[in-house]
Amino acid sequence: MASSSPSTTQPRSFAPLNPENVTTSSTSTALKAVVFDMDGTLCLPQSWMFAEMRRRLGITKGTDILDHIIGLPTDTIVEGTGKSEQEIGYEKIRSVEREAMGQMQPQEGLVELMDYLDTRGVKKAICTRNFDAPVEHLLTTFLTGHEFYPIITRDFKPPKPHPAGILHIAGKLGLGDGSGTIMVGDSLDDMAAGRKAGSLTVLLANSENEALKSHEYTDFHVNKLSDLIAVLEKGIVAREQ
Repeated sequence: MASSSPSTTQPRSFAPLNPENVTTSSTSTALKAVVFDMDGTLCLPQSWMFAEMRRRLGITKGTDILDHIIGLPTDTIVEGTGKSEQEIGYEKIRSVEREAMGQMQPQEGLVELMDYLDTRGVKKAICTRNFDAPVEHLLTTFLTGHEFYPIITRDFKPPKPHPAGILHIAGKLGLGDGSGTIMVGDSLDDMAAGRKAGSLTVLLANSENEALKSHEYTDFHVNKLSDLIAVLEKGIVAREQ
């Protein structure tokens, strides 16, 4: 498992993906890969899902769901279940995620952006805190023919906001660290993980995450996925910290 890299405060930039927009004086590096969150990023947000998870787990809004489950005992079996408290906790949230999977809808501009990245030779990866079944459902239902590698799910630990998942992706793609990547997400966990991994961070803005537009971990924001196409065609520069 890759280890965390130090946070960077230097503005990061990538050269235009359209060769016609590249100038001889440009010092920006080439974009190698885009890492996507899933819930609220590749598919529309389902905020009820997280509230229901917390209700079933008996925890408050301020408690991180996965941190809570990871902290549950694994060495004692709950009477009548044959499972540990941690296993039961995971089952509770998987049940909610399966319900949400049936209501999943793609983000506006999803296929358009993926087609564009393919034509420009930019690799695509996923880093999510969800488990593998909803990811597979998204890919087979809305993104047939599109390849994402690697795909990091809940099985990989530690989860976001730790940068390990993004650093693992970068390593698998032969990039060393996240400096050749963009992290696209809709939450603070996504922005924090991307920043700590050395990625340029792009927030997919919505009515519930407006405050993150000005957060120190957010380098850029778009209102829909396909908006990123015009940005990448001209080259993207992170907000200077």
